[in-house]
Amino acid sequence: MRKVIDILKSVEIVSIHGDETPLINELVFDSRLAGPESLFFALQGTNQDGHDYIQNVLDNGCMAVVVSKALSLPENISQIIVDDTHKALSLAACNFYDSPSSKLRLIGVTGTNGKTTTATLLYNLFSDMSFSVGLLSTVVNKIGKVDVPATHTTPNPIELNRLLAEMVEQGCSYCFMEVSSHAIHQKRILGLSFFGGVFTNITHDHLDYHQTFSEYIRVKKLFFDGLPAHAFALSNSDDKNGSVMLQNTKAAKHYFALKSMAEFKGKIIQNDFDGLLLNINNQEVMTQLIGEFNASNLLAVYAVGVLCEIDKMAVLTSLSKLNSVEGRFQYVRSASGITAVIDYAHTPDALENVLDTIKSFRKPTAKIITIVGCGGDRDRGKRPKMARIAYDKSDQVILTSDNPRTENPNTILEEMSEGLSDVLACSALTIPDRKQAIQTAIILAQTNDVILIAGKGHEKYQEINGVKYDFDDFNTASSFFNLMKK
Repeated sequence: MRKVIDILKSVEIVSIHGDETPLINELVFDSRLAGPESLFFALQGTNQDGHDYIQNVLDNGCMAVVVSKALSLPENISQIIVDDTHKALSLAACNFYDSPSSKLRLIGVTGTNGKTTTATLLYNLFSDMSFSVGLLSTVVNKIGKVDVPATHTTPNPIELNRLLAEMVEQGCSYCFMEVSSHAIHQKRILGLSFFGGVFTNITHDHLDYHQTFSEYIRVKKLFFDGLPAHAFALSNSDDKNGSVMLQNTKAAKHYFALKSMAEFKGKIIQNDFDGLLLNINNQEVMTQLIGEFNASNLLAVYAVGVLCEIDKMAVLTSLSKLNSVEGRFQYVRSASGITAVIDYAHTPDALENVLDTIKSFRKPTAKIITIVGCGGDRDRGKRPKMARIAYDKSDQVILTSDNPRTENPNTILEEMSEGLSDVLACSALTIPDRKQAIQTAIILAQTNDVILIAGKGHEKYQEINGVKYDFDDFNTASSFFNLMKK
């Protein structure tokens, strides 16, 4: 049990009304979870306002609420008024769990593409070097070797600090965390103590939320603006916004690059289905990952290891053992020599990178068949771009459903087709059923052909009209390949 005033330490309070002494056992922002020992935060969301549910909270026995506007409440209710309840929740969560981020080395990874891969590879690298490590990612959260299901790229502040506190309790010395632009904008990471930050790249994405690309960049940059002087800031100087990200940071600036000069410099010597042979700062290392984008991710991972003062050769040795991350250029081959590549590529830049990689080492006579869709209720501006990139860089394109969510799948496919002329659109197949699309691609493919199944990667479901149905791209492709043997 904690006193309200202790939990709200460092929170800018406008005023307090009613009882100032209630003891709190939990923080909540969902009115349905509030109880007699809860401190409820009324958050203003896109579609709902927590202030509208205060009466429900009181009916559940809650005695303390944090609001951004004064309400007419009974005198025995502790009403704490603040300017920003999102900010107050994040700071309160840090206090409630005794600032767990300051008790380990928390390293955040942000960017449009490569966040999950980089954070996961860092977790695997440090685990291989016998560190006890935590991971907060889109795919899964990990506390040491224990998996904890992930629901968001970056958890809400309460869940985030609870997970960090468990990592500290379990003896984790590092935590690698994906930092999404939504989490930065919604102040979910406020109050956390970061040991370092990594910028992978920034391209067209999430403009349904941020509205403009310049605003998307500004929000990403806020993460580095907030890093303390004792932290490191590592950025990709191959990205034209790599230096922009670090313009105003107080942290020590470091850069990695494949194509430009940088402190951590990499060069691709070999890139095919056997893996990547890299030269990193004049040391050669053979890795099991594939593609230029993974070369950049691996270079960032190496740099973080060095910046954490780990022996360079030990980092390179562990780097050579790393396997691909689930749903990130993950592939399966049929007995007849057809390769299916499953990748999370759901932005124009990511799709282009994956297709360029496949094109660079496919056999001369091999075709590339691309299966691609776009998510519903998300950034509509990228839909025609995705279709055009798929067409330009493939021999055959199949437009299909991704996660249509509440949208009509056919509407999404029509908007994708707008990126193609009428003539080009006629040569692209449109198959709304994703399973049928994968089956069709496999039927069309011949020996040595490569099928790219893009967009969902690691996801084990397809969301249609608010319902998540079991669906796994990798397992679906593997099942059809197995049927071909019979």
